[in-house]
Amino acid sequence: MADIKTFYLPDLGEGLPDATIVEWLVKVGGTVRLDEPMVSMETAKAVVEVPSPFSGKLVKVHGDSGDVIATGAALAEFELDPKMPQRAEAESTGHHHGPPKAAAAAPAKGAGAEAPDHQGVVASDEGGEIASGGKAPRADEGTVVGAMQSSDRVHAEQATSVGGVKAVPAVRALAKKLGVDLARVSPSGAGGVVTLQDVKSAAAAGTARIGAAPAAAAAPTRAASGASPAPVATAAAQRTTLSAAGKPMRTTPPTVAATGQPEQLKGVRRNMARVMAAAHAAVVPTTLSDDADIHAWLPGNDITGRLVRAIVRAAKAVPALNAWFDGDNLARTLHPHVDIGIAVDTDDGLFVPALRNADMLDAAGVRAAVNRLRAQVEDRSIPPSELSGYTISLSNFGVFAGRYATPVVVPPCVAIVAAGKGRHQMTPVMGGFESHRVIPLSLTFDHRAATGGEAARFLKAMLDDLALAH
Repeated sequence: MADIKTFYLPDLGEGLPDATIVEWLVKVGGTVRLDEPMVSMETAKAVVEVPSPFSGKLVKVHGDSGDVIATGAALAEFELDPKMPQRAEAESTGHHHGPPKAAAAAPAKGAGAEAPDHQGVVASDEGGEIASGGKAPRADEGTVVGAMQSSDRVHAEQATSVGGVKAVPAVRALAKKLGVDLARVSPSGAGGVVTLQDVKSAAAAGTARIGAAPAAAAAPTRAASGASPAPVATAAAQRTTLSAAGKPMRTTPPTVAATGQPEQLKGVRRNMARVMAAAHAAVVPTTLSDDADIHAWLPGNDITGRLVRAIVRAAKAVPALNAWFDGDNLARTLHPHVDIGIAVDTDDGLFVPALRNADMLDAAGVRAAVNRLRAQVEDRSIPPSELSGYTISLSNFGVFAGRYATPVVVPPCVAIVAAGKGRHQMTPVMGGFESHRVIPLSLTFDHRAATGGEAARFLKAMLDDLALAH
């Protein structure tokens, strides 16, 4: 009898609860050797290649490209080949290849059972019912504010369609890095999904470069008889406020539900949703706002650099906000150094890389570090270790729009500073009024860890530093 081994998805980094299949590197029925790359998976922070834990034939997989697999759930099954090298049972691999201990005898509450052959469909980008696919009803996990989970182990999802192109976020990130226009790539994945290999092949062939002129459409030719060509089909009818009779359209009754297809969150955006929900449930936030008058600034001041410097000086003056707070044990840690989490907005979701040792950097050093972090975020090469461990956060949303905000404090941090869009305002001066440029600032802090007076003094220290000429 063939020796069949099941491989369970290990934790791919820092306790992440699940990962999304990007692409199987070995097909079902194919042979794979020990430690050879088997499948690429996207987590909330990176795309990683998972090595094979066995040598032999891959006989079954428990998910396709775009499927979200819970950590500890079955990922693949192998028929071992005794003639090929195998890892000893007692040899540590750094991976967990067995089911959770609590599930050895009976599934733990909330653990759920393996969803066979995509029967555990929660939602699909293609629409359809949202059900358990004929399985027994799910076990109730209870309700925890900001942390509801399903007990199904495999959540079948499809690659998102943007501009008519189906691809998972990791493929889109690779295409952006390689300068490939996904609309010009021929998809080879199931259902017309563009895979990583499709992007790599297009990049190597140079057939789908971004910005390349589109192929000219063939001009319609007249038939030999001289007859006019058949009319070209018109594009889909445009939406209009008028009916076919030219009369105003009736508005939709409020009882009619809006249409649309559910789209499961994946990767970075999925993790962001979890983090925001957890922060909302755990923190007692309070926000202070004021305007920083930068009328005295001399040419050449870097706004981000000045904001970083102001946070550093405020943190030195009021250490209570450059801190971590442990809500369970009601303990706080004041940090002598200042590591600032810089919020970076991307199409895939929010990243917050850490600007380390900001209190040791000059203006040029801050700019160089920020540019490096942004570049690493954009091409998804930033190490996971650089996305945590900061002592206070900065969000410069004003580069887009908005004046004041209530930014979210993510534990264990105590505070976050948000800078709005700069503007000019009339300011009273001796003898009249002047037009001064100001930057709106919003400071959100966890009121369990800091007092209103400490927060106000922190904000005042920032305003005073930003008011300096350089």
